[in-house]
Amino acid sequence: MTETLELPFWLELVTAVLLLIGSLFALIGAIGLLRLKDYFQRMHPPALASTIGAWCVALASIIYFSWLKDSPVLHAWLIPILLSITVPVTTLLLARAALFRKRMANEAVPEEVSSGRDRGN
Repeated sequence: MTETLELPFWLELVTAVLLLIGSLFALIGAIGLLRLKDYFQRMHPPALASTIGAWCVALASIIYFSWLKDSPVLHAWLIPILLSITVPVTTLLLARAALFRKRMANEAVPEEVSSGRDRGN
């Protein structure tokens, strides 16, 4: 027969709060995705909120499973670290592709911002 480990209340509370915060950020990102007008505005809420939400869920997972195993369980950090690297890069590439498509369709787009290097400075 397997023995079940009784978790302290404070640990369950911290884990539950972190999971609720993570899900709240995911909900905020989804609402932002639905409410904003165009593609470029819709890109930001899910990217930012899902990354922050993933950090909260990973932290809750680390706390909970580290207590169960009596040793640090740090491999859960891999997911938010990879998200923190890939989400901004993917968002940038999607924005550039959408801007390119708008320019090719001769739609109104903001002017390019030039740096000092472009002006010969």
